[in-house]
Amino acid sequence: MLSSTQNRIRSIDILRGFDMLMIVLADQFFSKLNKGVGSDFTAALARQFSHPEWLGFRFYDIIMPLFLFVVGAVIPFSVSKYTQNSSSRKPLFLKLLRRFFLLFLLGWIVQGNLLDFNLSTFKIFSNTLQAIAVGYVFTTIAYVYLKPIQRQLLFVGCLLVYALLLTLPTLPGIGRSTLTPDANFALYVDHLIFGSFDDGKQYTWFLSGLGFTATTLSGLFAGILIKAQKDKMKVVKTLLIYGAIALFIGIFANIWHPIVKKLWSSSFVLVSSGICYILMAVFYWIIDVQQKFKWAFFLKVIGMNAITAYVITHVLPFPKIAGFVLYGLAPIMGDYYELITVIGGFALLYLLLWYMYKNKTFLKV
Repeated sequence: MLSSTQNRIRSIDILRGFDMLMIVLADQFFSKLNKGVGSDFTAALARQFSHPEWLGFRFYDIIMPLFLFVVGAVIPFSVSKYTQNSSSRKPLFLKLLRRFFLLFLLGWIVQGNLLDFNLSTFKIFSNTLQAIAVGYVFTTIAYVYLKPIQRQLLFVGCLLVYALLLTLPTLPGIGRSTLTPDANFALYVDHLIFGSFDDGKQYTWFLSGLGFTATTLSGLFAGILIKAQKDKMKVVKTLLIYGAIALFIGIFANIWHPIVKKLWSSSFVLVSSGICYILMAVFYWIIDVQQKFKWAFFLKVIGMNAITAYVITHVLPFPKIAGFVLYGLAPIMGDYYELITVIGGFALLYLLLWYMYKNKTFLKV
């Protein structure tokens, strides 16, 4: 979060809220809507709010990168004091260590099966929050210690090194690494390092940290621009240019280096970062340039307690809880009943977040 009310960029909070709305509602909403309606149009919408099996890009794929992007955008506001006084950096490292541990702990609770209290089901690295931990730590260090050109070189370096690691190494018993589900070096390294605590899916995490860092760095560049540039329309134009360039390079790179979210491939980083820049430009123009933000209060409430919303929806089955109240509608609503419970569950979550907002309770990690 930003360091003070005066320095807060409304569009960043609201963009975070938009992202969280997609996470906690959109996928279930469109899936259940399609179950009720069953048209080609609703099926297409539901498909866009699910991940592709391997290759390609759908709208839902932007959710996790946008989360990392927003984390990066906040860094120039939240840690700028550490760039001005090198003698005060010990608290920064304590902050980084604390946040890294807490994000990993929450990730273990959400998707690492920590609460099973069973080592056979425990997963070390398997969650968005843990990807944020990696991206946040390395991007913050880069912001504090590196010059602008060095940060840009780090961004390019992460993409190039990761692309080479996905294509050059030879895997024992398999051959040259490829960007396919079971013959890529990133998955091989995960199996090697995590062993029985590996994710057990096609997603990769350890080497993908290069991609997570690059995505968070792209958000950092946006945050630096917003903080330094007083001409707000120039900020919008520059963000759009950044977005167009990243999209073009990513789509072009896809010819030989496919877009694969499960690998967080370098082309995926570029395409998703390009879309994030464009979304940031749109939200910044509407909220901070045009000053039209009252409509977005709904999103702000969600965005101000994003981590709370993310964790609690993975721990508590809100649609099921709503069903305890709405079960009488099941015979009436038929195929639409599950959609009603999804909406009801989200309403319960929003009431909780609204209550926290009204009481100025903002849970930070």
